Amino acid sequence: MTEFFSLSRAEQRDALEVVATRSGRPPHLLEKDLWVVWSLRHLFAGPHADHLVFKGGTSLSKAYGAIRRFSEDIDLTYDIRAIAGDLIRDTGEPLPPNRSQEKRWTKAIRTRLSAWVMTEMLPSIQDELGRQRLPAAASVDGDKVFIAYEPLSGGTGYVSPVVMLEFGARCTGEPSHLRPIHCDAAAHLREIAFPNTTARVMRAERTFWEKATAIHVYCAQGEFRGSARFARHWHDLVRLDDVGLADAALADRGLAHAVAKHKGIFFAEKFPGGEPIDYGVAVSGGLRLVPDDKALSALASDYQHMIDDGLLLDDGEPFEILLERCATIERRANDLARGTEPLPKNTF
Repeated sequence: MTEFFSLSRAEQRDALEVVATRSGRPPHLLEKDLWVVWSLRHLFAGPHADHLVFKGGTSLSKAYGAIRRFSEDIDLTYDIRAIAGDLIRDTGEPLPPNRSQEKRWTKAIRTRLSAWVMTEMLPSIQDELGRQRLPAAASVDGDKVFIAYEPLSGGTGYVSPVVMLEFGARCTGEPSHLRPIHCDAAAHLREIAFPNTTARVMRAERTFWEKATAIHVYCAQGEFRGSARFARHWHDLVRLDDVGLADAALADRGLAHAVAKHKGIFFAEKFPGGEPIDYGVAVSGGLRLVPDDKALSALASDYQHMIDDGLLLDDGEPFEILLERCATIERRANDLARGTEPLPKNTF
């Protein structure tokens, strides 16, 4: 079987056009997905694989098949126990004892992580790109690695020909388990060997609570910081609900409270007026998944951009229906939380 990257550029383009015809998916998204899987294969075949956990929306798509949208960037956790074992020894758990210590931990972890990305991860990726003579270049910005490839085809501009690997190191990544990862194109052109791998992946139930609490903060602040592409979180919650993973997450009260505790320490946020946002409210009967006014308009616009560029693999439901589904999840979460005593389990 011929490997995709051993083909000429013209043959690669033809192969993706064939897959696009068979799958109904745009060639530029199939191409980026291929680079996403190539990146994961390199990461989880390398010497640091035991300390890495693949997480976020892309993991829900690539590892679980739980969401039907194109996922372009890779979120990863580098185990806090590997990068900050000396700090953890002082507390006995992977959490700082108070807010002042959180600042010290965060500063140390960011410094160490950026150094690790620069000295370990970036050269490793650059060496592999060079060894395979691939038309791509890797660069670094703090805790992020960017793999910019020469695209075979263009899109609308919403999706760029760059795969971002974003590393974090303020949790263990647990609970997690091993999952197979394949290119979307592989099922439509079996004569070609596309990249594949097995990765350690954060469990979808935790990803649900990570996204739900991020949405809760958006609703409280009226804006989403750090990214113009945020409608995916609402879409992902609804798709997780479709496959029963939302119910599993809502029922795991210990996990919900552990996520809230972790975010309250490491990812503290404030209301526009300056008062701190209590993540505990989000898991104790006060979760908000539907924003108001200007924030709602911005969310609707971003959702339409997702649809226009073909990021949804199926026809996306109307925005109003999406919000109705989220409102239903919100009610179920809050009703369950109000009737259940917290049962904290693990910290991470």
